[in-house]
Amino acid sequence: MIKNNSKYIKLAIDTYGADNGEFVIINGCDIISKNLDIFFIFIGNKKVIDPLIKKTKNIKYYSIVNTLNYVKADEKGSEAIRSGKNTSMRMAIDLVKNGKADAVISAGNTGALLSIAYILLRTIEGITRPAMTAYFPTKNGETAMLDLGANIECDSKNLIDFALMGSAFSRIVLKSNNPSVGLLNVGVEAQKGNTVLQEAASYFTNTDNKINYFGFVEGDGIAEGDVDVIVTDGFSGNIALKTAEGTSKLVTTLLEKSFKSSIFSKLGYLLAKNGLKKMKNRVNPSKYNGAVLLGLNGIVVKSHGNTDSEGFSNAVKVGYEMVKGNFISDLKNQISF
Repeated sequence: MIKNNSKYIKLAIDTYGADNGEFVIINGCDIISKNLDIFFIFIGNKKVIDPLIKKTKNIKYYSIVNTLNYVKADEKGSEAIRSGKNTSMRMAIDLVKNGKADAVISAGNTGALLSIAYILLRTIEGITRPAMTAYFPTKNGETAMLDLGANIECDSKNLIDFALMGSAFSRIVLKSNNPSVGLLNVGVEAQKGNTVLQEAASYFTNTDNKINYFGFVEGDGIAEGDVDVIVTDGFSGNIALKTAEGTSKLVTTLLEKSFKSSIFSKLGYLLAKNGLKKMKNRVNPSKYNGAVLLGLNGIVVKSHGNTDSEGFSNAVKVGYEMVKGNFISDLKNQISF
């Protein structure tokens, strides 16, 4: 155990939850800590994680909170709240609640993480519901989208809140200057969409607010990168995200099969190898791992459970950037305006 230094950003790391075990999480923290001032608080089985930490090259400032309890992958959020007081996930969020950590990163059960975080941290005053956001590559850079499943049904006030939160996220994590915001819709025409979308669009267009409103965005425009932030309800957002992920995997699989189909295809692969390598790196899911539950009185980052060490390191980086950029203070200023 190494004593804390106040200049370091304190990140609570739930070491359970990764499909491939604690090594992925510890190694991911080692990757990202090379050039960043981070004090890690690892919550988990000390007998397992301590030897792993001692084998790393870059982790110097850390402490370990020992627990053998964790939230199971199939455990419901309500069950985790009732019985999970001593689980690694609950203890990590408690550290944020009590001001002993600046953010929490977990690869554990998504529903449980959302439920426990909401109960313990509560929403920022002025925000009606928290929203899950993530970002992905587009033709023009990177775009954030929310909500991705935390709120199946939304009203116009929820969408307005999401726009505020998404704008703050884009500024701080994606370094966007005056990020543009679009509402996901079935058409770009002003008259398209249901009452909720029409009310939200009217607010952005006709009131004095800090949102750089672009207009409506269709599903096929998500990858164009015309806007920095796409706002939608959790039902549509989750479907759009999973569709994009599935399409990416399909394209990769088809390319691999095509280049293996004949001797000429294999020769073509050799000629296009460098370009394909760049494309693969551009859409590598590990580079975009780290969804954030926005709108709470604390920073909560959700990593994919099946990610690799590079992916987990990116989730840690997202949490670090949000703390360093004073995300919560920034959002509160937007709300007060």
